[in-house]
Amino acid sequence: MSERPALEVADIVRQHGADFLERYGSHVGSGQRRFLRDVERCRTAALGGHVERCGDCGQERIAYNSCRNRHCPKCQGAARARWLARETMFLLPVEYHHVVFTLPAELAGLMLANQRVVYGLLFRAVQDTLLEVAADPHWLGAQPGVLLVLHTWGQNLHYHPHVHGVVTGGGLSCDVAGRVAEEPGWRACRPGFLLPVRVLSRVFRGKLLAGLRLAHESGELVWPEKLTSLADESVFQRWLTPLYQKDWVVYAKPPFGGPEQVLKYLARYTHRVAISNQRLLSLENGQVTFRYKDYTEANRAKTLTLTADEFLRRLVLHVLPRGFVKIRHYGLLANRRRALRLEQARRLLLLVTVACQFTAAPSPERDKPACPFCGSVRLERVALPRDLAPTPVPAANTS
Repeated sequence: MSERPALEVADIVRQHGADFLERYGSHVGSGQRRFLRDVERCRTAALGGHVERCGDCGQERIAYNSCRNRHCPKCQGAARARWLARETMFLLPVEYHHVVFTLPAELAGLMLANQRVVYGLLFRAVQDTLLEVAADPHWLGAQPGVLLVLHTWGQNLHYHPHVHGVVTGGGLSCDVAGRVAEEPGWRACRPGFLLPVRVLSRVFRGKLLAGLRLAHESGELVWPEKLTSLADESVFQRWLTPLYQKDWVVYAKPPFGGPEQVLKYLARYTHRVAISNQRLLSLENGQVTFRYKDYTEANRAKTLTLTADEFLRRLVLHVLPRGFVKIRHYGLLANRRRALRLEQARRLLLLVTVACQFTAAPSPERDKPACPFCGSVRLERVALPRDLAPTPVPAANTS
């Protein structure tokens, strides 16, 4: 049974959210304000609640409702468990590979002002790069299954947009046009090797920059104050030129192995938020201290202290546009023909039945609410008492 951390993001918002909005309010969007409001009220009387009865010891406890904001550190456990149960049904008995696509820092200002457009271009560029290079008979000649997850943060909460990819170690063979053949075979990649990262990097760079040029020509981009000169097409083209000459970071991590290892990865990455409550160490005199890993020094654990205003400023940078889908499937896993492609793949991989052989992954124990008296997770919701109905809170704090 997990206990409430000594310090939560909600505590920082309650104590310093109003001051933060007074200072930065003109730069804080409606979705970011909603996030601050939701985190502050999550699992408090402001959202109402219910009574849970333990099925083992019979004790009852009050459980306040969650805000269900996808950026809230306290609300990801149940969503992750439900998502994993569905995702398990798409796994294949093959080796899985992990790749990371990162954008250069020069694009950060443009991305922050055009998140929905540029994040969409980022997904499209990564998808097209992986499927195009994989379809090349020189490398694989097949269409793999691809799952992509957008992250926008580094460990120190700086803005660092990148995409994590989980790719099957092989795929259905392609025809000369790069599409899945009418009667495909299964082509496996070499053990421990998916695709050359240097090739992926160059193709990715070309596709993303070409997408930015088209977005500029079509008038989809808006310009922050520091980049207004880029609205001129000739200036924009000159600004992009050095980015064509720069090496973009595409990193291929060691393969996971089989599906069981993939599930452990997915449980950690898909519903991760910018910072968890467990990484927070202290809030004293308007200063927030938290743990982070320094990846430049072999993941060395360090601590960082920021003013509360700066902590919240960095935190809200990672609130995604409303409705933006940050987990996407492509190739064999694309929604349109997923059932057919997975059936073909499983048949070619000599599985006895079309149904997936893996059972739904149980959610980690820390994601299950537990009885505070005996530790049992057999909790039953009972009638909602009147005094646990939602109570209004002052809107001046984070609205």
